[in-house]
Amino acid sequence: MSRVEQLRAVVDALHAEIAALKRFDVAALAVATGAKEAGIGALAGTWRQDEVDDEVRALAEEAQRLNETSRIYVNLMAANVRARLDALTGLGAQVYTRSSAAA
Repeated sequence: MSRVEQLRAVVDALHAEIAALKRFDVAALAVATGAKEAGIGALAGTWRQDEVDDEVRALAEEAQRLNETSRIYVNLMAANVRARLDALTGLGAQVYTRSSAAA
């Protein structure tokens, strides 16, 4: 697989990762994340200047945007879980206060 094809595969994996996050599909998320990481690993190394054309730049920029979108979904999910756990346990966002830390 060429590097450009591998970059396309990373973009596809990122789309799959976001779709799995939206569906809360842990199995699909694991597969998509594994494919993304494998693709990124295959892309490692120095690219010659003649290998970086407009298509590669566009694919790399799309991958960056998709990865940022994925990160946002993960952060929102983590905040949601944290809020639910706080509600279940009765703990607020601040477990330790200055007065309890000084005691």
